[in-house]
Amino acid sequence: MRTYDNPVIGGFHPDPSVCRVGEDYYVVCSSFEYFPGVPLFHSRDLVHWRQIGNVLDRPGQLEIPDGAPASDGVYAPTLRYHDGRFYMITTNVSAGGNFLVTSDRPGGPWSDPVWVDVPGIDPDLAWDEDGNCWCAVAGVAVARIDTESGKVLEGPFRVWSGTGLRDPEAPHLYRVGEWWYLMLAEGGTADAHSVSVARARSPRGPFEPAPANPLLSHRGTGLPIQCTGHADLVQAPDGTWWMLLLGTRPRGHFPAFHVLGRETFLTPVEWAHGWPRVGPVRESHPAPSSLSPLQPEPTRDDFDTADLAPHWISPRRRPQGSWSLGERPGWLTLNATGDSLDRPGHTFVGRRQQHHDCRAAARLDARTGRAGLSVRMDEAHHYDLEVSGGEASVIARIGPLRQRVAVHALPSGPVTLVARTRTSDLVPPTGRDALGVRAGGPDTVAFSLESPDGTVPLAELDGRYLSTQVAGGFTGRVIGMYVTEGSAAFDWFEYVPAGGPGRSGS
Repeated sequence: MRTYDNPVIGGFHPDPSVCRVGEDYYVVCSSFEYFPGVPLFHSRDLVHWRQIGNVLDRPGQLEIPDGAPASDGVYAPTLRYHDGRFYMITTNVSAGGNFLVTSDRPGGPWSDPVWVDVPGIDPDLAWDEDGNCWCAVAGVAVARIDTESGKVLEGPFRVWSGTGLRDPEAPHLYRVGEWWYLMLAEGGTADAHSVSVARARSPRGPFEPAPANPLLSHRGTGLPIQCTGHADLVQAPDGTWWMLLLGTRPRGHFPAFHVLGRETFLTPVEWAHGWPRVGPVRESHPAPSSLSPLQPEPTRDDFDTADLAPHWISPRRRPQGSWSLGERPGWLTLNATGDSLDRPGHTFVGRRQQHHDCRAAARLDARTGRAGLSVRMDEAHHYDLEVSGGEASVIARIGPLRQRVAVHALPSGPVTLVARTRTSDLVPPTGRDALGVRAGGPDTVAFSLESPDGTVPLAELDGRYLSTQVAGGFTGRVIGMYVTEGSAAFDWFEYVPAGGPGRSGS
């Protein structure tokens, strides 16, 4: 029997919403304070996914002010296809509220926002047999809306508040047979996260809760996948049903830490007595009937294209003058827009960390600037390998503390900066050099320099301080290039999972 491994989209890709068009599946995820927003993935089998763009890829679609805190921005998108058109609806909690955009093609271009006059977050769209569009929001309230203007035509009115757990959110409406099903997440997005479902004959209700709620929860279990929730359903062409949902993979000593953020998992769904039924989400499941493996994503970007690949993201914004692929052909040139990674407004271009064990490296020419490689959770939690004034420094920012932990003199010319994460041989060490505490973090983040003469290790840091449990918020680690003074040019950037290239969920 063929199997697949979870997660199917690794790293900080939470709140998945899925739709199928013919043989093709598309998924979008939350992006929070990062630009461009709402990453969009394509698959032919629900297991192998490739990012084909970002729905919100220009400033006119997405405004996130510099004053917006980390983990604000874009929450919980829903992706749907109706009558030949794609719809994506989401919430910008930092500016404006709920809005939808549309496109004839999943790869875009997507329209300018249509603001939807329904309060709340986590909006959903569903159409009835008469062509009416229904929008559900966290709470759970439902309204009939005009998708062209965003105006409310009926409602909103509350239809169900879940089973009584906190934060009933992420509602999705489905028409299956003669029933309308309303699925939502509740219990909060941490360890108590769960999925519950109710049904009614009409989107207006009244909704009858499933007798076996919650439909899914890993709370109180020792399973390696935790925080399961915020789910969406899709039916395959062969009639089978599947659920895409978020979850985490905590590691380390109690209370355990997750550093990659909330990831996208896949699990099969059965129907029994008119209700969906889901078992525990496993690291490995029997595969869908038709697997269509994709070629592995390139591990190295040589910056020799006309635009940045869609996986590159920046906090809040990416002004045109802050980066260039043409100023020095074959290099990514970054120009400083702020003088510190500790405050919003800096120039940073990064990608999500998607594997627990990985190596990220960049070739940097920083003759006229202060620049480097950063492993980032937010402005108050990041580890940096910085080059300035002929020296390389490793800097740890943990909450209110900022400390330079290593310094090394550099020769003239470009230098290769390396950040590795590993889940074995953790710090603090054991034996004579022990610090009196166990090596209980989720991983170790190690920085080094590489040259033709060999590798120069600089520092090894406990990874727990770049985790959700320490930093808080809804995102995960992003590894990237930055400049905080003058300009810097990067010849290439390479990201390799331990053991070599592989799919994002391995």
